[in-house]
Amino acid sequence: MDSSVNLPLSGIRVLEFGHMVMGPSCGMVLADMGAEVIKVEPSGKGDKTRYLGAFGTGFHSTYNRNKKSIAIDLKSELGKKAIFDLIKSADVVTENFREGSLEKQGLGYDEVKKANPGIIYCSMKGFLNGPYQHRTALDEVVQMMGGLAFMTGLPDRPLRAGASVNDIMGGMFGAIAILGAIIKRKETGNGAFVKAGLFENCALLMAQHIASYEYTGIESQPLTVRKSQPWPVYDLFETKDGEKIFIGLVTDGQWETFCKEFELNDLLISPELQNNEDRVSQRDRILLPRLRELVSEFSLQQLSERLDLVGCPFSPIAKPEDLIDDIHLNASEGMLPIEINGKSGKIPGLPVEYDNNRFGLRSQPPLVGEHSRDILSSVGYSEEQLNQLIQEQLLTLSTRDNGG
Repeated sequence: MDSSVNLPLSGIRVLEFGHMVMGPSCGMVLADMGAEVIKVEPSGKGDKTRYLGAFGTGFHSTYNRNKKSIAIDLKSELGKKAIFDLIKSADVVTENFREGSLEKQGLGYDEVKKANPGIIYCSMKGFLNGPYQHRTALDEVVQMMGGLAFMTGLPDRPLRAGASVNDIMGGMFGAIAILGAIIKRKETGNGAFVKAGLFENCALLMAQHIASYEYTGIESQPLTVRKSQPWPVYDLFETKDGEKIFIGLVTDGQWETFCKEFELNDLLISPELQNNEDRVSQRDRILLPRLRELVSEFSLQQLSERLDLVGCPFSPIAKPEDLIDDIHLNASEGMLPIEINGKSGKIPGLPVEYDNNRFGLRSQPPLVGEHSRDILSSVGYSEEQLNQLIQEQLLTLSTRDNGG
């Protein structure tokens, strides 16, 4: 989206006390939509998430675009005063540290509200209020507790999903709660304390399975071994060139279209296959053997072209890195040019459009303290005050010119 466009959250200032994925993903949503999101980091090296390796290498670059950074010593009297001066200018404060962590630093909701009664304070934790709220959670922890790992793995081997689904979803729900509080504040003038929980959003992901059990009394089975399902064709098949393709035919119209396209007239008119329930009952005996034989006669490209042409749901099996050059994502500005630990790359943007435009990249993930000076200047700090913080090593500055 053109940076000159008036974005929906322009004029909203957010102070983000966040690390890892959940808190920063909330800030990313708000920042992409135009909010001024200021990442508050420890002075010196900043957020430890910047230095993760292996699976965590891309965390900082992925979830901190379009933000600013101030790196300041919150344990010092001058540093804390500076943060409270910023709080007075802010609309929103977000945090996802361990329960009680910011309260110990004098930055809990009660203290922040005294400084700014209209503040919206979003706390993102492992659990909402209840017997578990004192526990420390990870995405894996709540996937195991919430049934997701059971549904993804094998019966005797629960397996976490292959992405930080709860952390990201928790950040999204945090952003949704913030937006609701912003709307309500326009009516009442009051701020609010809102909270998002990892365990609770994992429970929501399991809602359809819970509801199925409540209705049928049949216990859930992992998707890896589940045989019963509501659709007759919802499976992986192997093509002539040894590739895998998923085909899903979930309506009568799709079934009819598929049969006509591939000249399966005998199946189309068979009295045993006239409705969805009939076809489900004949999956193993008739449908899947016949379709596996059919698919094996085509290459992946041939089959994809024909299914695409007639509008039947299908997909080849992609790896995450295959999305970097995906023609659809790149054509729709769905991939953003990002700096990942000093290297150029591309990552997906927000999966929404606003007036037929995608939310784009306005600034790269910030260096540690890249905006410290400008941020404090915006709340009236003089050069003398800034120099004092710098000289006492309470404020870290980085510039793009020297890389920090």
